[in-house]
Amino acid sequence: MINFNGELLQTGSKILSSQNRAYKYGDGLFETIKVSGGSILFWEDHYFRLMASMRILRMEIPMNFTMEFLEEQILLTLTSNEIKHARIRFSVFRGNGGTYKPKANDIQYIIEADELEYFNFKFPEQIDYEVDLYKDFYIHTSLLSTLKTNNKITHILASIYAEENELANCLLLNSEKNVIEAINANLFLVSGTSIKTPPLSSGCLKGIMRKQIIDLIKKDEELKVEEVDISSFELQKADELFLTNSIAGIIPISKYRKKTFENKVSTKLLKLLNGKLIEGFTNKLA
Repeated sequence: MINFNGELLQTGSKILSSQNRAYKYGDGLFETIKVSGGSILFWEDHYFRLMASMRILRMEIPMNFTMEFLEEQILLTLTSNEIKHARIRFSVFRGNGGTYKPKANDIQYIIEADELEYFNFKFPEQIDYEVDLYKDFYIHTSLLSTLKTNNKITHILASIYAEENELANCLLLNSEKNVIEAINANLFLVSGTSIKTPPLSSGCLKGIMRKQIIDLIKKDEELKVEEVDISSFELQKADELFLTNSIAGIIPISKYRKKTFENKVSTKLLKLLNGKLIEGFTNKLA
């Protein structure tokens, strides 16, 4: 089942017309959200990112788009699919009509739920995750690049490149030739006890899990984190590279070109992340 503007419909229902603005112009946003045990993880962060992104795109936020209402709609969709652990895609877009200039500024939304197997975050049993640079096209350094808009053609082309070259993922560059993120995740680079991640000013996605991991590192007395530009020359000098996103949590990179990496820091952070997850559920039940 999918949720279209509050109405539950069968998956595959024909709900979008040829005049849909998300289809014609990429005039839309989306949030990718993990639900575990019927609880939306980091919901407040997702909600406020969505609201901020809608304002940046000059979307007229409906009066009923409160945190409580949207949470209710997500959980309703989850219940209708009879699942407890899920990947949620929450899409918002302007209503039909117009050319580049919208005919109106009313907002529509779709909520989709795909079942996940795991309650917590975990590494795959065998970590074999090779990446390389994608250099055919670059991400422009701007505020729009930090948003989860429907304009993701560079990421699509990079994913095709990764498949053609038998890579698990690709690292993307901005117009300044700095490494900013992977196709579907933020990037962290580890050297000793120092951890770097590209700043939002580089054009990387304003990731929800990126924020969580930065907060966890800042609370750890043994580690320190910097939000600084990362050049491609630094990658092979690193002790460790890992990626983060809302669904997988932390993804250790095992190989970049001829360099193989350990995953000590990412393993430590994964344990801290799952500890935070369990603490959140414990507080909710208390």
